[in-house]
Amino acid sequence: MGTPEFPDLGKHCSVDICKQIDFLPFTCDRCLQVFCLDHRSYMKHSCPKGDREDVTVVVCPLCAKGVRLNPNEDPNITWEKHVNTDCDPSNYEKATKKKKCPVPRCKQHLTFSNTIKCRDCNIDHCLKHRFGPDHICPGPRKPEPRFMSSFMRSGSSSSGKKEAKTTRPTKASSSSSRWSSLLSSAEAGISKLGNDISQKLQFSSSSSSGNGGMVEVCPQCGAKFSSVGVLVEHVEKTHERNKKQNHGKSYKY
Repeated sequence: MGTPEFPDLGKHCSVDICKQIDFLPFTCDRCLQVFCLDHRSYMKHSCPKGDREDVTVVVCPLCAKGVRLNPNEDPNITWEKHVNTDCDPSNYEKATKKKKCPVPRCKQHLTFSNTIKCRDCNIDHCLKHRFGPDHICPGPRKPEPRFMSSFMRSGSSSSGKKEAKTTRPTKASSSSSRWSSLLSSAEAGISKLGNDISQKLQFSSSSSSGNGGMVEVCPQCGAKFSSVGVLVEHVEKTHERNKKQNHGKSYKY
């Protein structure tokens, strides 16, 4: 075994029919014997401890639970122990039934990667209906005021028969309150705008009535007009024509 320079180099295979010298031998981690390249696996050298650390699990068709088989025990005995002690057929539907999104008409199965819990209602939804408006979220529950709780406690202690009942906001009430608040804010804005417009119209009408409805005055005849355009038309039609007529008469003479 080995060479003259390295007499301890290499070892013989532990298989009786092999006994081949290998300079890079393999040591089995179960039986701790040395083997060559061809007999290094558990099956090749028929390792007696090769299946001690193996894990074999069988799924029970009755309860959908995993049953681990013991290498040192007969599988039939292990199965009988499970059926007599741990097997629960009512767990089969819970284990095999897949959870779906609670939104109506949504058939999306909830898995580890597409499940999001709403922070307001604490209910799991799919990615498509993860936002509140998509799954008609009622919103977070409002805390009960202190004076209301004290009043309810005093009433319950005095009567002894009446029970305090807390009302939870429903989907319809929450949506109606939102719409009513939006409508009230819109009506307030429209009324404010109408008031501003009416004030401006009243101011303009009062200024025009204070001037007698006439703003511009003709410098030649003293007539009053409501705008500059009307004054210009008056000057062109009346005074310009008079000037031309007077000029024509003077030329004839």
